[in-house]
Amino acid sequence: MHYLWMAVIGFVVGLIARAILPGSQSLGIILTTVLGIVGSLVAGFIGQALGLYAAGAPVGFIASVLGAVLVLWIYGKVKRA
Repeated sequence: MHYLWMAVIGFVVGLIARAILPGSQSLGIILTTVLGIVGSLVAGFIGQALGLYAAGAPVGFIASVLGAVLVLWIYGKVKRA
């Protein structure tokens, strides 16, 4: 069940990140889900580096969205280059 929730929350986070960042991102449902999951992981790593989260602590929803926006922005820069 944990992986199912991770995919569902990842999809929602990915959708919100795509709505926040302006422009046209041509990502399908799977890449949107992966975007949300990777965004959450990035937010966790950054939060641990800043001392906001302990190792293995869950990352908040807003931090996950911000991480996904960062990943989507980097993806757009790499894809454009």
